[in-house]
Amino acid sequence: MKDILLNIEAIIFASTEGISQKDLREVLQDALAIEITKTELAEFIGRIKEKYSSEDQALLLANINDQLQFLTKPAYHDAINQLQIHKEKKKLSQAALETLAIIAYRQPITKLEVEQIRGVNCDYSIQRLLEKGLIQIAGKADSIGKPILYATSGQFMNHFGLSSVKDLPQLKDIVAEENSIGEIVE
Repeated sequence: MKDILLNIEAIIFASTEGISQKDLREVLQDALAIEITKTELAEFIGRIKEKYSSEDQALLLANINDQLQFLTKPAYHDAINQLQIHKEKKKLSQAALETLAIIAYRQPITKLEVEQIRGVNCDYSIQRLLEKGLIQIAGKADSIGKPILYATSGQFMNHFGLSSVKDLPQLKDIVAEENSIGEIVE
C-alpha cells in the first residue's frame, strides 16, 4: 500500500500541469499492473492530502479544475516570489546580453544604432532589458523622428558591481591574440 501512495505522489509531482483522477488511475494501473477502483484511489488521495496538510510540510495537494497537483502553501509564497525574481534577474538570452553590451559601451544609443551593430531586430531584447531594469530611457536624440536613447541603469551598475560606466572593462583588456581570427600581420 505504501508503494501505491508513493507512486501516486510521484505521478502527481511529475505532472507539471496537474492530472485528473481518471488519468491518474489509468497511469497507476498501467505502471503497477494492478486494478484500482475509483473509491480506492479517492482514499489514497485523501491520505496524501492529510499527510501534506500537516504543519511540517511546505506543499499541499490541491484539486484545481479537476486536476490534482502539488502547490506550495501560502505561507511560503513570499520565498517563492523571491526565487522567481532571483531567477528572472539571472536569465538573459545571448541576444539580450549582446544588446546590453552594445548599450553599455555606446550609451546613449538608439535602437536603430543597436540594430545596425547587431544586424538584427532588437525590439524584444530591449523590451526585456527595460523590464529587468538593466537599461533605461535616457532621452530622445536630436535626429529626425526624435528616436529614444537608451543607457544602462543604476540597477545595471549594482548588478555588475560598477560605480560608473568608466569601470567597464576596456575592449583592449578583453580582446586577446588567442581570440583573434586569421594571422597577425606585422
